Amino acid sequence: MKKNYYYCDMPCGRIGIAENGQGITHVLFRGQPPPRGYEENESALIRRAASRLFAWFRGERQDFDLPLAPGGTDFQHAVWRAVMAIPYGETRSYREIAARLGNVKASRAVGRANGLNPIPFMIPCHRVIGSNGALTGYAGGLALKKQLLDLERKKHGD
Repeated sequence: MKKNYYYCDMPCGRIGIAENGQGITHVLFRGQPPPRGYEENESALIRRAASRLFAWFRGERQDFDLPLAPGGTDFQHAVWRAVMAIPYGETRSYREIAARLGNVKASRAVGRANGLNPIPFMIPCHRVIGSNGALTGYAGGLALKKQLLDLERKKHGD
């Protein structure tokens, strides 16, 4: 099965989107290289993902409705499902996600899994914050995380 990636200019900068023929596998921030074994090709799925991402930035979409195919462990997938359940325009703490997964003491493990999210935006890891309300690490940088949260809150009407 052919694996493709393509870089697109988005309102937040240059973003790479990668897919494996079954789903989106990666969203890459500026400077991140494509996954090994992927070829540069703007496939139909990448075009669809880019179109939805543009619409999301314009506030016209709150979700992406795309097939996602992240790698990862069962625990990481559980964390990412919990992150995807955070409503548009809202945030949750690492502790809240850990509690949702049944182990309030697993907030550091949740943070690690969130940090390894290969599909930011579509798995909205920017919605996860510290328990004191502080913005914490984000692969795209804290300024972008704040921009994304502000965008969602503005479009959500808060």
